[in-house]
Amino acid sequence: MTNSLIDQLTALVGPAQVLTEPADIAPFVTDWRGRYRGAARCVVRPGNTGEVAAVVKACLAAGVAIVPQGGNTSLCGAATPDGSGGAVVVSLSRLNRILTVDRKNSTISVEAGCTLAAIQEVARAADRLFPLALASEGTCQIGGNLSTNAGGVQVLRYGNTRELTLGLEVVLPNGDIWNGMRGLRKDNTGYDLKQLFIGAEGTLGIITGAVLKLFPLPKRQVTCWLNVASPTAAVDLLNSAKTAFDAQLTAFELVSETALGLVLKHIPDTTRPCEASPWYVLAEFSDAEPAAVEAWLAGRIDSAEVSDGVVAQSETQAKKLWALRESVSEAQKIEGISIKHDVSVPVSAIPEFLATADAVLASAFPGIRVVAFGHVGDGNLHYNLSKADAYDNETFLASEPAVHRLVHDTVHALNGSISAEHGIGQLKREEILRYKSAVEMALMHSLKQALDPRGLMNPGKVL
Repeated sequence: MTNSLIDQLTALVGPAQVLTEPADIAPFVTDWRGRYRGAARCVVRPGNTGEVAAVVKACLAAGVAIVPQGGNTSLCGAATPDGSGGAVVVSLSRLNRILTVDRKNSTISVEAGCTLAAIQEVARAADRLFPLALASEGTCQIGGNLSTNAGGVQVLRYGNTRELTLGLEVVLPNGDIWNGMRGLRKDNTGYDLKQLFIGAEGTLGIITGAVLKLFPLPKRQVTCWLNVASPTAAVDLLNSAKTAFDAQLTAFELVSETALGLVLKHIPDTTRPCEASPWYVLAEFSDAEPAAVEAWLAGRIDSAEVSDGVVAQSETQAKKLWALRESVSEAQKIEGISIKHDVSVPVSAIPEFLATADAVLASAFPGIRVVAFGHVGDGNLHYNLSKADAYDNETFLASEPAVHRLVHDTVHALNGSISAEHGIGQLKREEILRYKSAVEMALMHSLKQALDPRGLMNPGKVL
């Protein structure tokens, strides 16, 4: 069957687009973090939606599992096949065309393999903004962003990927194509089907295209790096900024001194913006008067809410400040493996989460190092744990289930979520059973059974 299926796939997409050699397959079966390594019988790279549908039908007829893959930047192993070697990886990288830009409707229609950076660039050329912004934007693809309901640094103002999407095109597990590529902001004709596939991590179908919202391109931005004493001070500062600037506050990021220290240690050409502080806020204001921002900031310094700070005086300086925040994950990867968490709690509960989780982990694992940073404006924190000594860290990593339990129980007690923007993938598939109700899980299984009764679409992920 293996050779027969590969022959069929080769006939469908061409011999150059079916990879079977182990060296060619290797980049597609290892996740970005190096945590998950799988195997695949082949990698198929279809060039359009029709070819994706034909590939799905061939795999369905052969009873072979499919693992959809975009830029392979998942942090939860969502795009990595298991180790059996039986699955076919379907790479969407060749579906990389910008279809249309409708300036008057403020929409852009794209194929799923477009990188996030490419979409941002085309929107900018049309004097529009596509506001989804991630550290991996040069590599990640919009299909993966949709499949994980990606968030990023501007959710505070614009919402996550779900809120940025008006329409989708999807190849269903039976090979049918659902064309929902409509740029409508109002469509009340029954179930909003696109929402089934956003955040489903390829378990209900393969997203092949999308119609996305665009916004006016900001004419000016003010970027500030601010020293604060604590997460409580950061939350208070956030609410002060929202009161003063409302929607002009487009990003509000929290970075710990520990996280910044790793960036300064491992990332070239990075420098400390101002004096050291336990915590930092990186705030961005769009289309606000610089004088108004500076006056607001002066008031915060006078009241001791901010102890020090830097306001970027150029786009280059602003990019350097953003690089400090966006390089935290890369710095951690260089430092070594850590136990990562992508959690959300109500914004008001951020200080309580950090204080409680820090305390219970320090008690259970003396000498633990907490690297906390993230999108405090929408309650999403990346809370990553390791030991400073590599030898101790190896032993500590064996305690991952206990660490997850302590962190996730703390999140759950605050009515939070154990996955804010990275998804479930393989990493949290068992964890959600503890925190989602039996009713929720039954509904999810019902949807999976209805759309993918043979369980061939990205098996072993989410459910």
